[in-house]
Amino acid sequence: MSNNNHILADEHIGRLLFKLSLPAMTGMVVQALYNVVDTIFVGRVVGPLGIAGITIVFPIQMIVMTVAIMVGVGGASIISRALGANDLRRANKTLGNILSIIIILGFSVAILGNIFLKQLLFIFGTTATILPFASDYASIILFGTIFFSFAMTTNSIVRAEGRATIAMTTMLISAVLNIILDATFILGFHWGIKGAAWATVLSQAVTVVYLVYYFLSGRSSLKIIPAFFRLERKLVREIMAIGSSAFVRQVSGSLIAVIVNHSLKHYGSDLAIAVYGIINRTTSFVFMPMFGIAQGAQPIIGYNYGARRYDKTRRVLNLAVEWTTAFSTIGFLLLMLFPRQATSLFTNSPDLIAWGTHSMRIFILMLPTLGFQVIGGTFFQSLGLARKALYLTIARQLVVIPLILSLPPLLQLDGIWISFPIADFIFFIVTWKMYQPQIQRLKQLSGNLKSAVAAKVSI
Repeated sequence: MSNNNHILADEHIGRLLFKLSLPAMTGMVVQALYNVVDTIFVGRVVGPLGIAGITIVFPIQMIVMTVAIMVGVGGASIISRALGANDLRRANKTLGNILSIIIILGFSVAILGNIFLKQLLFIFGTTATILPFASDYASIILFGTIFFSFAMTTNSIVRAEGRATIAMTTMLISAVLNIILDATFILGFHWGIKGAAWATVLSQAVTVVYLVYYFLSGRSSLKIIPAFFRLERKLVREIMAIGSSAFVRQVSGSLIAVIVNHSLKHYGSDLAIAVYGIINRTTSFVFMPMFGIAQGAQPIIGYNYGARRYDKTRRVLNLAVEWTTAFSTIGFLLLMLFPRQATSLFTNSPDLIAWGTHSMRIFILMLPTLGFQVIGGTFFQSLGLARKALYLTIARQLVVIPLILSLPPLLQLDGIWISFPIADFIFFIVTWKMYQPQIQRLKQLSGNLKSAVAAKVSI
């Protein structure tokens, strides 16, 4: 067993969760920061239509992210449990299959996306006014798909083996470099929205170089073995099955964004689409720390479950729920009290600021419940319970999409914004009802294991 696996097994749960979550949180917050900075540069230099262009392209980026997250989450769950069971061969084989999948899919998305770019942008809600900005941005971003996909997927694998600091470093590299290149390309070279896209692609390419070096340097407990690049049908199915909930969540998130963009176009204007982009960027500062805690908890949950340490599995779940709920509540209070200040970071337009302030307060009404929801989804993925994780994801989308379609005719634009907190409340109840029986099952498994050990000792 490698040293990082010894840490996963024996270190105090609270310290371990903090040790793995802090780098992940830091990296995720920095990632959110560079997305915000990206939008600030575009909003201040290009204008509201530039923000709207990025907002239109965002669902396409989410689809790319979908592929990477599906493969990364599914593979990370298998790897962490394999390491917990001391099955290093299975862990390395999973890594090899993951790399093959992501390379094939990354190139496919990049090529097909650029071939059908204009059609895609209209499907995703662009207007004729926004199209030039969205097209300039998307055409470059899609060529960088392979870098983005590779970086996201292998980052999940690095976390699965307990190397949270390395995972954080990869995000810091891409984020800091992206901000520097944003300033250089947009302000220095006057490339406008194209500069923002090139900054993102080049920063991700450098991150990929760093990750490849990490795996080849011997610092990882995993090894890149060419023989394991050959796809194994059963393993690929397992990776996809476990990652399917993340896949559905991201795809449905893209679908929701498309529906919202079209609804905003119908009931509002180009500025309404820009408001949606600002809300997404601002709330990411709340979501990203919660996802960081979930990422820190995932390898601990998977490892201890694989090692049949069910009490520790429950303890890390309780801590993770407490921490994410604290973050979501703090974020709710800050955004509810200071929405105008948050919106004004992106624009000087009085109409956009007023519109954004009003809309954000509605959008975040159920934000304090999201911490538990994030950990609930992570819990089922970590244990390899693919169907339950997938059901949770589908349940939320089955609620939010009908709301977005039905409420705007009654409430106009406010109907779009209020759809999200209503869906979040319903999803919280569903998650709670699925989460509690599984916790009881962990208690039962723990009790059975202790009884078996006691019986063996008495003999």
